[in-house]
Amino acid sequence: MTITSSAVRAAAFRTLAPQPSLQAALDTLGFVQADPIRAPARAQDLTLMARLAGYRAGDLEAAYPTLDAEEDMLPNYGFVPRRVQALLHPREVEPKVLQTHPELAGAVRALLHEAGELHPRQAAAGLGRGGVVNAWGGQSSATTRVLDALHRRGEARVVRRERGVRVYGPAPHLAALRAAPLPEAERLRGAVHLLAGLYGPLPEASLGYLVGLSHYGFPHLHGALRAAFRTAVREELAGAVVDGVRYVWPADWPPEADAPRGVRVVGPFDPLVWDRRRFAHLHGWTYRFEAYTPAAKRQLGYYALPVFQAERAVGWANLQLQGSALEARVGLVPGIRRTAAFNRSLNAELDRYRAFLGAAEVQVAEL
Repeated sequence: MTITSSAVRAAAFRTLAPQPSLQAALDTLGFVQADPIRAPARAQDLTLMARLAGYRAGDLEAAYPTLDAEEDMLPNYGFVPRRVQALLHPREVEPKVLQTHPELAGAVRALLHEAGELHPRQAAAGLGRGGVVNAWGGQSSATTRVLDALHRRGEARVVRRERGVRVYGPAPHLAALRAAPLPEAERLRGAVHLLAGLYGPLPEASLGYLVGLSHYGFPHLHGALRAAFRTAVREELAGAVVDGVRYVWPADWPPEADAPRGVRVVGPFDPLVWDRRRFAHLHGWTYRFEAYTPAAKRQLGYYALPVFQAERAVGWANLQLQGSALEARVGLVPGIRRTAAFNRSLNAELDRYRAFLGAAEVQVAEL
């Protein structure tokens, strides 16, 4: 099969197809990566607003208790519908805090089932505030770490958030999966195909990297997941070599996709730009997420959002709320002209962000 880089760029825009509802967006994507940084909004909100007309920052958190949605891990932490969560459990993992604090773990389990909903602050108040080192090297309440560990094991679920803090409850649907899980082969194949569809078309090596990251979701089945990936690439997915790079995508995708129009701005964790290998290959420049880069070494900005014109990535935007105004600082790669048509489409896109963030006006500046 012969396929051009232009066709791959157009096909990648399938992920930005408009969705009729928040639930439909979650069902179609299958996984929405989460991130706590708000610059200008959390990653999950940026991903959803790109696909939902009228979406506002915080809508997912507000609607979560009424949705078919769960917080869980696949290649990263995020939100999944329960049909996807059924691929991930039972998850045979014993986090260290459960091994080092067995009595506390038992007490937290009992309190969780007794209370029905448990805020980490309530657990700490009821069971003590002993500290343990968390995954980032800081100190966390041991009770909070136990709740996180029970969530990872599937013994608890996030029922809602209170000012961004996870509130936990029992997870009877996951207990049912422990008693009668889906066949292992179905779980692993489903995960590989979900990743191929969400992030594809993408280089075969990038899909392999995503499968490698998915040891978070399948810690005890990582070897079997790699085998499922090899089978999918060899026998189940479509593929072609594009400018020397082998790409793969779901076999049931139509061969052609319409090229998008206008200007779009997407978040740094959006499936459209998540794979930096694909981004550099298809667009000819390197996009970096620089929130953790020292300020003096940043080239694009703390939380630069890629800017597309049609199917090409042509620059980046740093968006920040300043009082009631949305300040947009936009940079373009060399050779891209700010035509009148580009400016009109960019302004329309920034106005979507203004409404999404609840700002009164947009102030645009060039980098």
